[in-house]
Amino acid sequence: MEKIWLAHYPPGVPAEIDPGEYPSLKAIIEQSCERYADLPAYSNFGKSLSYRDLLKLSGHFGAYLQKVVALDKGDRVAIMLPNLLQYPVAAFGALRAGMVVVNCNPLYTARELEEQLVDSGARAIVILENFAHTLERVLAKTAIRSVIVTAVGDVLDLPKRPLVNFVVRRVKKQVPRFNLPDAVRFRRAINEGKWQSLDDVSLGHDDIAFLQYTGGTTGIAKGAILSHRNMVANVLQASAWFSERKGEGGDVVITALPLYHIFSLTANCLTFLKLGGSNVLITNPRDLPALLAELARHPFTFFSGVNTLFNGLLNTPGFDKLDFSTLRITLGGGMAVQRPVAVRWQRVTGCVLSQGYGLTETSPAACVNPLDLDSFTGAVGLPLPSTDVAIFDDAGNELAVGDVGEICIRGPQVMDGYWNRPEETAAVMMAGGWFRSGDIGYIDARGFVYIEDRKKDMINVSGFNVYPNEIEAVAASHPGVLEAAAIAIPDAHSGEAVKLFAVRKDPALTEAELIKHCRRDLTGYKVPKEVEFRTELPKTNVGKILRRALRES
Repeated sequence: MEKIWLAHYPPGVPAEIDPGEYPSLKAIIEQSCERYADLPAYSNFGKSLSYRDLLKLSGHFGAYLQKVVALDKGDRVAIMLPNLLQYPVAAFGALRAGMVVVNCNPLYTARELEEQLVDSGARAIVILENFAHTLERVLAKTAIRSVIVTAVGDVLDLPKRPLVNFVVRRVKKQVPRFNLPDAVRFRRAINEGKWQSLDDVSLGHDDIAFLQYTGGTTGIAKGAILSHRNMVANVLQASAWFSERKGEGGDVVITALPLYHIFSLTANCLTFLKLGGSNVLITNPRDLPALLAELARHPFTFFSGVNTLFNGLLNTPGFDKLDFSTLRITLGGGMAVQRPVAVRWQRVTGCVLSQGYGLTETSPAACVNPLDLDSFTGAVGLPLPSTDVAIFDDAGNELAVGDVGEICIRGPQVMDGYWNRPEETAAVMMAGGWFRSGDIGYIDARGFVYIEDRKKDMINVSGFNVYPNEIEAVAASHPGVLEAAAIAIPDAHSGEAVKLFAVRKDPALTEAELIKHCRRDLTGYKVPKEVEFRTELPKTNVGKILRRALRES
């Protein structure tokens, strides 16, 4: 397809980026830390690390991995941390030492953690003590030879450090007992690394930066091989898109989504590292009143999130009283942003909620909406610089503008494949470097990409395709609905029918009233046949609703 989207790029955004500008993420990290040395890089619990601090501490940690643990270039280092200052120190230290970062969700069960550690062949792990009991159960079955344990307050200054750790351990009792006798404390690792020198490892585009595991919502998680080329390209693509509004330096970035997730990792942690921004790390975004208090402390300019987070904040008392005068970019991703949420967000904050689109396999950004739009469009954006997007049918034929099919992506940010899974790699990679996303959508005449839904979530009613996103958006537009999810259920007459799960904002809302509301905006076969009200909906670690869990319930 001709790159029709280029005509609608915002002023100053290039059609192409040059991934060769940097040989590796290591180069971006080190050059940014030197360039912005005196600026704040990351903050958490009131403690701020400057770029100079980050360069020093990550260097100590990288030297520890090289000289004390004796890891080699290409060895995998697992990181199992929420958003704490320890994350950028550990991740950047491992990358600067030439190692591969394997991000682990701290909420993993023992089985999930074992599968990922065994599959990746990780040799070391950095883990928050709150989750060390899970590691204890599986450690002997893995290739891990070095365990580095940290506490929540370990990078904080005195007297806050022991106070925070005491509250977490003794008052909130959030650290279950564990027995890892050979584990080393994070602070000790930093101190030991201080007396070592960090070897300057030569890294190139083909070296692996991250093994980033997919969510595993349809089975065992797969590790996407994200090379330094993939990550450098996506950082350059995103920074070109974001920086046209302001330039470099001075951004205050609210990082509420977990850094171990690819969205937050690239969009927040790495892109604004390149741009000299300051990431405010939110350790527990589910505590909305605490998040609100943190927002009130910072003149934030960039906020990223998922639909459920935006919706939750909008329904938290006091959110509309915050000062949004500095907010210039709100970016939604990870799941579809519902129009009622986007409209209300803009009304309250004065900032357009811009959708982006991507996958773990694309590092992740493939499309983002122009930041100069004056309202929510429903599109997931235009393809980023150096990115091709096309729509294909199941037979591999490219479709015309406006036709619905599978969204396929090609560009320097597309993964090299899945770790140790050649057959699954072959199933998603097409000739010519195209990646099959598994998402169904279309491209309009201006080049904007629209998503109908995930292939696996599509509902087939009497031969007609029904997309859950559409049903959910209509249901969520009812003033009495907080959030909603739609799935397929068996139906003797139509094969499948729509079942809607909803969380009520208005306790008096009835099934009949909600179905009547849906019938006003949906054609007959799309209207939910059943409605089930719940107090909450199952979600992933980043707040994406798990339709699979609803289907299995």
